[in-house]
Amino acid sequence: MTVEEMETRLREEAKELVKSEPLSKLMLEEQILNRKNFADMLCVTLACQLAGEVIDRAELEKMFSAIYVKYPELLTSAVKDLYATVMRDPACTSYLEPLLLFKGFQGLQAFRVAHVLWEEDRHFPAKMLQNIISRKFGMDFHPAAKIGHGLLIDHATNIVIGETATVGNNVSFLHGVTLGGTGNEVGDRHPKVGNGVMLGAHAQLLGNIHIGDGAKIGAGAVVLGDVPPHTTYAGVPAVQVGHPHDEMPSFNMQQDFTRDV
Repeated sequence: MTVEEMETRLREEAKELVKSEPLSKLMLEEQILNRKNFADMLCVTLACQLAGEVIDRAELEKMFSAIYVKYPELLTSAVKDLYATVMRDPACTSYLEPLLLFKGFQGLQAFRVAHVLWEEDRHFPAKMLQNIISRKFGMDFHPAAKIGHGLLIDHATNIVIGETATVGNNVSFLHGVTLGGTGNEVGDRHPKVGNGVMLGAHAQLLGNIHIGDGAKIGAGAVVLGDVPPHTTYAGVPAVQVGHPHDEMPSFNMQQDFTRDV
């Protein structure tokens, strides 16, 4: 789906919802129907969520707008994240919901802006934005982390991603996942997660380890070493318990292991 197609879809959904749910009218007019394009919709939505005592809404909208003009690829990533959320989250019934209501999607888009600020060596505003995202959404992504597109951040609460972590494309995170270090070491010290990986709730991945493409990590697993591609790991400490039957376990979100043995 293109950025323009997503914009059209969001407007169509908003027009239909206004007809059936009067309580939605003010929000939908302010954040969707009166906005000129998808970038504008995203700017106002993020600004509404993140504005507060640190920085006001107008300044945030101005900053997000300038970033999207300079880095239009962020909008493409946002569309892929939005599509991934609708396709993989059974609780999601429209494209409007993640954009306007899901903190995982919103926090990820705000992180992407913090990351480009970091890449421009604007480290203080990047960390300021990280701090606001953490307090507002309960998810803490270091702005230096490198994260791909097509991600589902389900629930988002207590997800932590460290400074030197990398995450591939089409990865699914459940709540409570940590991509962390093992102590006070410095340098390259955080996990590297491949494409199509599914990370179960409260999985703890620690250290400069590599999680291969298409791997599946069980809920509550503590992963301290490399995980080969297309394997299923679970337990404390995590061990291999099978192989996912799908190339991309992040797509079907199957949480048990009975099909993997």
